[in-house]
Parts: sequence; structure tokens; C-alpha cells
Amino acid sequence: MLVLVAFRNLFRNPRRTLAIVLTVAFGTSALLLFDGFNNGVMNEYRDNTIHAHYGHGQINTKGYLDKVYEKPWEHWIDNWDEVETYIKSLNGVDYVFPRMNFFALLTNGDITVSGLGQGVDAQAEAEFFYSMNIEEGEMLKDQPDGIILGKGLARSLDIKPGDTITVLSNTIYGTINGVDLTVTGIFHTGSREFDDRIFRIPLKEAQTLMDTDLIESVSIGLAELDDWNHVAGAITAQYGQLEVTPFAVLDKVYYQHAVDWLNSQFDFILTIIVTIVLLGIMNTTSTAILERKQEIGNLRANGESVGDIMRLLAWEGLALGLFGAIAGVAVALVLDATLLNDGILMPPAPGLTRQFQVGIEIQPHMIFMTILMGTVTALAATLLAGQKVARMPIGDALRSL
Repeated sequence: MLVLVAFRNLFRNPRRTLAIVLTVAFGTSALLLFDGFNNGVMNEYRDNTIHAHYGHGQINTKGYLDKVYEKPWEHWIDNWDEVETYIKSLNGVDYVFPRMNFFALLTNGDITVSGLGQGVDAQAEAEFFYSMNIEEGEMLKDQPDGIILGKGLARSLDIKPGDTITVLSNTIYGTINGVDLTVTGIFHTGSREFDDRIFRIPLKEAQTLMDTDLIESVSIGLAELDDWNHVAGAITAQYGQLEVTPFAVLDKVYYQHAVDWLNSQFDFILTIIVTIVLLGIMNTTSTAILERKQEIGNLRANGESVGDIMRLLAWEGLALGLFGAIAGVAVALVLDATLLNDGILMPPAPGLTRQFQVGIEIQPHMIFMTILMGTVTALAATLLAGQKVARMPIGDALRSL
């Protein structure tokens, strides 16, 4: 019965009810959209790191990444065929990318610059590493003598797709070797350090250049990010001489530090938004309760106890908060599906040199949290204001305007 009376009270003053519902709705909608934007930024950073650089993680011989060796090839993976077969058999592994890095000189006949080469399985990597953003030409795929270069490196050499360049490097035996390659594409990942010095060539060409059939490292592409712990644990258990490193550790400066910094910034901004939203809800709700002094005074004069009035107000506050929070979530979801469906174009973020599109990625758990926050806040504000009014002397409440 009390619940029914509380529900009917909501329609006795539509203006007041609408004001509270809209306040809660706008507040919860803003919180949900901001959290979705935050998730979009973080996921953009993560995807750029995974799909432009390292995959979900990398395999090397144990301790290889922590030391500088005079002859690094002596610590490369020598049983590659066996390792590859095992990794591909693991659940969750979609891609396996053997790689080798080497320093080289690149020349177009007139200009010579140094760069860091990556020998890659181009056919396999073309599908997975889509964040390399080929600006000119095409991705390195099945071209046996192709090469793709970072935008800064290509600018230094003053070359374009179709030009021929010579790559010179030392073999593992100390002799000079060289190959002539045709530029197939120029990429731009957004990381200036990467784009100014990296070039990629087919793995077979790199092995010919270095005069070896060894593999320096293996990058992994997973079906889901959550598969990492299972896959890494299985590889480590099977091959004790190998070390498996996640992408966040491999790219700590660009990815992890940037994400940590942005998370701290967003947490601070979110605290401000939450405070403003909560104060706004409490102010609107409290004002509405204070406007009902005479009504509450009449209830007290008719014999209703303070406890009865508080329970009535509690049901009203709970309903108003719940309706407003659900409406706010609905507004946020509609905006995400319509006006914000294509995301928001953002200027270059820390560590990037290009604009990027940020999608609003609303998480299911945050929907629950915003509904809970809006409901609890409206309920708390109602109880705080209601307690003050319900305990007023009946005469004072009846004389209130």
C-alpha cells in the first residue's frame, strides 16, 4: 500500500517529478558517456600497440630482452619449426609471426641513412597488423623483393612506392651483404620514433641478408586478449629456455606509461564530474522535499509517524532515482548508437603524431554502476532532506509557504 501511495505521489506534481528525473538522467548519462570515452581512448592505444607493433606478445630466448649481446644471433631461436608447431596448436592462438631485427644502411644512390630492419612473414602479418596505416602504395604481402618504410624514413631517403633502394648490412659472420628491393608502401603508425627508423622486408630476404636461418623472436596474435595468460603459461611450461613477454611490457614507454598517465587524468576528471553530478542530484531532490513542508505537516497532523513519512519518501526517492538513472542510460545508449556512432575525432595524443577516432565503448558493468549511483544518490538526498522536514514541529511545517 505504501509503495502504491508513493508511486501515485510522483504524478501529483509532474513539474517537480520531471525536474528530479531529468537531473538524475543527465547526470547518469554524462557519467556513462565519459566512461565510454575513457575506455575508447585506452582501447585505441592498446589496439595501436598490438596491431602496429608487437601483436599480443613476443617470444624470445630467456633473458634476451634484458641484455645486450656482442653476437645476438647466438641467442636466437634455433628450433623454430618445433616451436611454431606447438604454438599453433594452442587454443586461442590465431597468428604466429616469426621475426628478426637488424641494423642496416639504406641508399637510393644519392642519399644513405641508417635504419632498423624487421624481417617478417609479410603474407601472415598483412591481415593482423592493420594499424600500420599504409599512406602510399600497398602493404607488404607476397612481393618477394618488396620493402615498406616508415613515413619519416621514407622522407629522409626522398623515395616513393616503385622506387628501388639498396639495403646493406653485416652478416652474422661479419661480412657486408646487400639486397636491392622495391618500395611497395610507406606506413605511418603515429609513433614518430617508430616511423623515423623502421622498415620491413620479407623474412627470407632478411635471412639472406644476415646469412642465417635462425629466428630472433616470435610475435603472437590471439583470438581474445584474455587468452594471453593461458597461452603464455603453456609456452613457458613446454619450453623453459623461452621467455614470453606481453605487449604492455614490450612497449612500456609508449603504451603503459601513456595509459597510466591518461588513467590518472581521467580519474581526476571523473571525480570532478561525479561530485558535480551528485551535488546536482542532491540539490534538486532536497529542494523538492523542502517544497513539501505543508504536505508533510498535514500527514503528521493526521497521525502519521515520522517513520511512516520517511518510508513513504524513501520509496519516492528510490523510484525517482531508478526512473531517472534508467532514462539516463537509455539516452547514453541512443546517443552512442546515433550521433556518436562513428566516434569522436581526436587530435594526436601523447606519444602519437596522428589524429585518431575514439569510439564510445560503454561497458555493461558501468551501466549497472551508473544506475546504482543515480538511484542511491536520489534516495540518500530524499532521506536527508526528508528527515529534517519530517522532524519539524507540526505547527512550523503547516505554516511553511
